[in-house]
Amino acid sequence: MPAVIVYPPDEDGGRRVRIDGEISGRAFRLTDVVEFLRRAGLEGLDDTDVARAGWIEWRGGGPDDWGQ
Repeated sequence: MPAVIVYPPDEDGGRRVRIDGEISGRAFRLTDVVEFLRRAGLEGLDDTDVARAGWIEWRGGGPDDWGQ
């Protein structure tokens, strides 16, 4: 599995997502994280898979915290 870090929400509720050392973008909801992972080659994941994945490091709040 790739190293995935989702950083704390910023003032707009966006969270930077880093996959294998590279910033993939800013996510505003769980579906965005799923899309970044798909683009990184991880097909077939959905919101529930990502929310439960023990290999994703959620900093500054879990998969339900988008700062809004």
